[in-house]
Amino acid sequence: MIFRPATRQDLPAVLALLAQDDGPAAAGPPEPAREPVSEAHELAFAAIEADPRNEMLILEEGGVLLGCLQLTYIPGLGQGGRERALVEAVRIRADRRGGGLGARLMELAADRARERGCGLIQLTSSKRRTAAHRFYERLGYTRSHEGFKLPLV
Repeated sequence: MIFRPATRQDLPAVLALLAQDDGPAAAGPPEPAREPVSEAHELAFAAIEADPRNEMLILEEGGVLLGCLQLTYIPGLGQGGRERALVEAVRIRADRRGGGLGARLMELAADRARERGCGLIQLTSSKRRTAAHRFYERLGYTRSHEGFKLPLV
């Protein structure tokens, strides 16, 4: 298995993963055609790729994308001045869930944040993704804060 930064060529497969939900495992791989790559996606990916504080990371095996996540490194005065890592957009292919790939992906992300000197790793998860919440708790993440969001568009 390979853990690496995503490339532009991975973008359709990443978008297909992000379109999957926590429902029952699909019969096959995600369908990239369900989420066409828009100009906004292209611009967002280019911004992530150009920013040293952002990484879109993927887990692949035999050239097949199995999972992805985004890590953003946030500087701050807390945590002794150390950065914190924010995990977003965590997905494992629906037909490959339950086999330890998600735990491995999150472990690799935590290792990457540790190597960078981060003081903690944090994430938010939609309230409707209850299976994901159980997964994060099994990995040792705690519900330490309440989150708030304000849509701007």
